[in-house]
Amino acid sequence: MKRDDRQIRHFAEHLLHSGVGALSEQERRALTRIARRIQATSTDPNANLLSEEGITFGERLSDRVAEFGGSWKFIIMFCVVLVGWAMVNTAFLRGGAFDPYPYVFLNLVLSMTAALQAPIIMMSQNRQAARDRLTMIRDFEVNLKAEASIADLHKRIDHLTWQMLGDLDQIKRGLKDGKDSAPAAASSPQPEAPDSTNA
Repeated sequence: MKRDDRQIRHFAEHLLHSGVGALSEQERRALTRIARRIQATSTDPNANLLSEEGITFGERLSDRVAEFGGSWKFIIMFCVVLVGWAMVNTAFLRGGAFDPYPYVFLNLVLSMTAALQAPIIMMSQNRQAARDRLTMIRDFEVNLKAEASIADLHKRIDHLTWQMLGDLDQIKRGLKDGKDSAPAAASSPQPEAPDSTNA
């Protein structure tokens, strides 16, 4: 079992036995947000949309149609077809045109194309919105983990700061005690050194 898993399990067991009474307000808000996100992701029917393995043929096709329909290649090809259709039926075929000037058949083809293309593009947009929502949820979870890590770092830095202040206080007391004992030692009578001239 990984270290993170052990910590999560220990935390869950601690919460089960002691409840949330000992938690700070910030920790309660974080747990509430996590619980809401877990409920949202577990009931989301589009939870597998980020993986390409669960995509059906129709979904892949809708993505391709939306991708091609929103490109300059499609726009240029469509303009060429429209202008070519109009020129063939007006300038070249004249009296024997299969779709003469108001181009009724062309209007029918364009209407049918738009009627099919619009829902296909909407399907692709719905899938993209679901993917964006899942990405947002995952980003939120990453931000929540980062927030918890930063809060933990703040606690550690505060602990180290208080520890350093305590050490500095002990050093100051030691220096103060050393200064107090130094004058007392200086004021006590020193034994005289033996006179070397009498030897």
